[in-house]
This record gives sequence, structure tokens and C-alpha cells, in this order.
Amino acid sequence: MKKEIYITDYNCVTPLGFDVPFNWNALLEGKSGVALHKIIENQEPFYASMIDSGELENEFQKHFENQNFTRLEKMFLLSLKPLIEKHPVSEETAFILSTTKGNISLLKNQETLPEGAFLSNLAQKIADFFGFRTKPIVVSNACVSGVMAIAVAKNMIQAGKYKDAFVIAGDEISEFVISGFNSFQAIGTEICKPYDKNRDGINIGEATAAVYITSELNQNEKFSFKILGDSAINDANHISGPSRTGEGLFSSIKNAMTEAKISSEKIDFISAHGTATIYNDEMEAIAFNRIELQNVPLNSLKAYYGHCLGASGLLESIISMESALNNILIPSKNFEETGTSQSLNIIKENLPAEIKYILKTASGFGGCNAAIVLEKC
Repeated sequence: MKKEIYITDYNCVTPLGFDVPFNWNALLEGKSGVALHKIIENQEPFYASMIDSGELENEFQKHFENQNFTRLEKMFLLSLKPLIEKHPVSEETAFILSTTKGNISLLKNQETLPEGAFLSNLAQKIADFFGFRTKPIVVSNACVSGVMAIAVAKNMIQAGKYKDAFVIAGDEISEFVISGFNSFQAIGTEICKPYDKNRDGINIGEATAAVYITSELNQNEKFSFKILGDSAINDANHISGPSRTGEGLFSSIKNAMTEAKISSEKIDFISAHGTATIYNDEMEAIAFNRIELQNVPLNSLKAYYGHCLGASGLLESIISMESALNNILIPSKNFEETGTSQSLNIIKENLPAEIKYILKTASGFGGCNAAIVLEKC
């Protein structure tokens, strides 16, 4: 019989706040971190969700003396420190880092490749700072990385490789990332509108998030969420375009629900990917309808946080768990009129709800898709 695996603690650093309570209260008030920013010198300002660097520096100095860290590393340290203080690191503790680009900003104006730009070196630097004794694991699979990192932790603990795990996820806004999404003509002209008829693209965001995952519960835990099932499928449809049939996402959800041993009727809430691009949102609608989840309350958090790349899946999982603990469904901001060929039950306002079973999904470039099922204990 497989071990039962739980998420028992979490934290995040975003433009809406430097811990979960600040973020949750901001979401309840409908606040968004998305605003106009001028990031590339020769380009007009565009909508993005960006942490104020001055506020980040002030917060970091409150907690850390050593300043020899990049901006992204400081975000990582702030998100992970509160968890480390409550849960001891042992020789059987895994450290898992989810990111798509890591310290990509270090490459700017460099003739040689800086050591810090390697994802493995980034992970080792964070691990060494907090005294991890196991070799760090890096999960970098486009925009499903955050969800997959949870699954990797769960599966490795169940396999007996580790007793517990700290999972962190993060990415920052950079010229490299902005240029890449611009090349796909995917960046929206306003604050994004997931699933809406008038959506026209994504907003890039940045954040870090951290969770503690264990197979051993103790009486001091304020909450716990059991990771019931997970799956990741790559349909290899296109370098950037999602499958028109939703096959990869459909299969990921189906596999995760099969492992969780629950039916579509049991799912209380879906924390979806919802990038506000024409094809992604359409693909998701098709996949959710194929597996008969079209009536389940659903939201996307992209209009609050932007698309935080490797952090998005973990951050949105944290907010979905906070939603379950508070018995409140957060609306999918800016949604007004259905813009997909098949209907979805998009949440339009703060709603009281009993939430026991959560489905979290993600999709990304290269045809990758992932899903996890969480149960509030």
C-alpha cells in the first residue's frame, strides 16, 4: 500500500505580498498585481505583474544579513525561510527547485556564461544556504514545472527515496522572457481576461512559492492536504501551440483522477491554467468538457498574478488550498462573456463553498500538461 503524502505548510512572495495572508486578503479584495511597466528600454510599457524591487530589498534586509544574492535568489530565500524554521532538514529531506529560466538575467551583456546562470548551480546555492544534505533536484518543464514539482516530491517520498521534501518554485520577469513571448505575439494589450470572449493574450508575472511535503503528520500541523493523484502527459503537439483536442490535458486529468480514485462528480473546484491566449483557453475548455468537469467551479489567477512561468503551478496550488481552508471561491478576474466553444463554470464573484477535493492543472510549451488532485484533510 502506498504511503499517504501531505502538504502541511506553504508560503509565497508575489507583487501582492510577501506571505500567504497578505496575498489572500488582497485576492479577497479583488486586487491585482498587474500594472503597466517599462521593462525593455526601446519598447513601450506593457502590462505585467512585477514585484517592487525596493520593497523586496527592504523585506530581505529584515531577515538576512548576507546580500550576495541575485534578485530572484532573494525571492526564493524569503519564500522558503518560514518553512525551514518550522520543519527540520534531515539527511532524508529532498530539496526540489521548479523554474523555467532561473537567473537568466545574469546573461545580459556577458561574453561568457556565468556559473550562476546554470539551474543546477542556482539550486545548489539555495540548498547550501539552508543546509540541505541531499543533492538538489531541478524540475524545468516549461509552465507545468510547479505542478510537476509537487508530483515529483510525492512520488519520490512514496518510493522511499526521501522522508519529506521542500519544494520551491520561482521565476522573475526578464528581457529574455518578454522577448520570447513577444515573438509569439502572445502578450496582451491590457490586464488579461482568461476564458473571456475579448481576451487577447497573457501578462507576464513573477513570484516565488514554497511548500513542505511529508508522509508523517504531527499534531502541530495547522492543516494538511493529501496529494491523492498526479499525472503529466506530453502530447508533442507543437513547440508553442496546444492540442486542438485537449488530448494531453484530458489524459493528465484522467490519470490523476484514476490514481486518486475519485470521479468528476467529486471535484469541488478547479484551479486552471487559463493564460488568456486564444488557443490555450479553448483547449482547456475542450479538455474539461471531455472529462465532464464543465460544471465544476473554475478560476484562473492569471489576472491577479500574471503568468509566473515555473512558479505559477505551485503558487496557484497554494492559493487553491487557502481557498479550501477559508471555504471561499475566488473569482476568475476580468471574466465577463464566454469566449470558448464549450461552456465552463467560471467563478465570477467571491463565493462561500465547502471545498474538499481540488483539481489543479497546468499546460505549457512543447505540449506538456500536468494535473494533481488534492484532498483537504
